[in-house]
Amino acid sequence: MAATVKAITATSVTSTTPRERRAQRTLADPRWNAVTARDASADESFFYSVATTGVYCRPSCGARRPRPEHVAFHATRREAEAAGFRPCRRCRPEQPPRDRRDAALVAAACRIIEREEPLPSLDELAQRVGVGAQRLHRLFRRVTGLTPKAYVAAHRERRMRGALESGSSVTAAILEAGYGSSSRFYERADDVLGMTAGAYRAHGAGEAIRFAVGECSLGAILVAQSGRGVCAISIGDDPQSLVEDLQRRFDRAELVGGDAEFERIVAQVVGFVDEPRASLDLPLDIRGTAFQQRVWQALREIPPGSTASYADIARRIGAPRAVRAVAGACAANPLAVAIPCHRVVRTDGGLSGYRWGIERKRALLGREAGR
Repeated sequence: MAATVKAITATSVTSTTPRERRAQRTLADPRWNAVTARDASADESFFYSVATTGVYCRPSCGARRPRPEHVAFHATRREAEAAGFRPCRRCRPEQPPRDRRDAALVAAACRIIEREEPLPSLDELAQRVGVGAQRLHRLFRRVTGLTPKAYVAAHRERRMRGALESGSSVTAAILEAGYGSSSRFYERADDVLGMTAGAYRAHGAGEAIRFAVGECSLGAILVAQSGRGVCAISIGDDPQSLVEDLQRRFDRAELVGGDAEFERIVAQVVGFVDEPRASLDLPLDIRGTAFQQRVWQALREIPPGSTASYADIARRIGAPRAVRAVAGACAANPLAVAIPCHRVVRTDGGLSGYRWGIERKRALLGREAGR
């Protein structure tokens, strides 16, 4: 009798219903994890269907999570539709992925901004691309890292620079760029051009840039200063290459060798390279686009001895999807150590590229950590 009871118990434990077996197969499939996490990065990899609703979805679909026994996976939309399922009305799997649709919508808004005069208001822009103003504002900032207003301002700045470079008078360039009045431009002229409009029109001719090349513990170092502050700190192996890079950046400015007073500034920068946990109390002339300026400001807020990932910086400036653009801004940083792009690492903590060499980045981080 005991043996019979034991046999019955074992059979009841090992037997499963078809429904349970379907659930087990789904749970064992790694694609199920992407569905439960609503992983948008898997949207191009597969689709899943739900037997009880008759629809198929992207992995990132925000609909209520289905029971695993009702789910089947499909490599393509065609395969899901051939099995008798229709597209989900929420995630629209028959259309391009949401990220791509959002990027296309923002690109359309950018084209309108770039080709029309007068520049449209946010409400007009949203109406033209077929979404609400608040949604366009959110999408624009997420995709570009800028608000529509900031993008309009940046576009005006590009048009202003282009008009000056083509030889237009300052007054004509202000009108061509779409500034409502000359006073609105002159309020921001230094930030927009890094110099007076007249000097920019002359390609920096007449602007004096003092510079000196020396040696620091990481190799050759070049420090340059405009009338506004330190505008370049470069580190490398070849002093001549550092000078040539400065000449390319300020091709019409007058490059002047540093005097004894400027040598003290160079010494201060060299000391900061050796002890990057200290503060560099020098005025800086930081020239860049609106987006670059936001990234560089975020870098300056990373405490010595700490690091942040490119994704962290993107989130801090309110543009979580602009990770590549953040990396580009770090690569364009003209002020080594003063704007501490060496404190930016990969998400896994590994060292990524560095304009002045990965070994120098490792050395700076080591010094800040007290190693």
